[in-house]
Amino acid sequence: MIPWLDDPPGFPPVEQALDEPNGLLAAGGGLSPEWLLAAYRQGIFPWFNPGEPILWWSPDPRLVLAPGLIRISRSLRKVLRRRHFEIRFDTRFEAVIDACAAPRAPGLGTWITPEVRAAYQRMHELGYAHSVESWRDGRLVGGLYGMALGRIFFGESMFSIESDASKSALAHLARFLHTQGYAIIDCQMTTTHLVSMGAHEISRRQFCSMLAEHASTGTATTRWRADAAQDIDWG
Repeated sequence: MIPWLDDPPGFPPVEQALDEPNGLLAAGGGLSPEWLLAAYRQGIFPWFNPGEPILWWSPDPRLVLAPGLIRISRSLRKVLRRRHFEIRFDTRFEAVIDACAAPRAPGLGTWITPEVRAAYQRMHELGYAHSVESWRDGRLVGGLYGMALGRIFFGESMFSIESDASKSALAHLARFLHTQGYAIIDCQMTTTHLVSMGAHEISRRQFCSMLAEHASTGTATTRWRADAAQDIDWG
């Protein structure tokens, strides 16, 4: 059994999360900024299907990526050097989250419900949630969005309708965060795609220790400069 949450925002210790399914901690609560900030600062995130109550997770282990240690393949580096995509920050957050919410295959649903979409749009308006966008010939062809707290970026979802578009967005995000002194990118769940780019697993205890050290320090919440990625030199 997992606890049912009610106002005010409060969570049980993450050590109480289930082993199976890995990381399920609690249900209920809300998706207001107060709930989301309280969750992320403790290493907890919402993830649930349409028709389900809000479910809160804190998996163990946790997949993270050190921004300065991202692994760029030879083929991707060529794409980056040629500036095949124009990378923008925070210019079309709504379009990015809508693209991430689109079903990946016929008949498949999405966890990014209208309720989730509205919640992260509000976090974007407050300066916490950000989009990284890959553009080509005036079209949005890939990108990602996530939350920034202190010196930690919490990746949420990415999409790509052209080869290397989401990888290019992630590469620019990592290089940008490295220049800003960010400690880690939280990738949440392990995927071969992210592992291939240098992400690695750490224990939940290690992750929470990093949160305690880095999530409350750093720059003030604000939208990122739209053309900041243009300053990145891929050599």
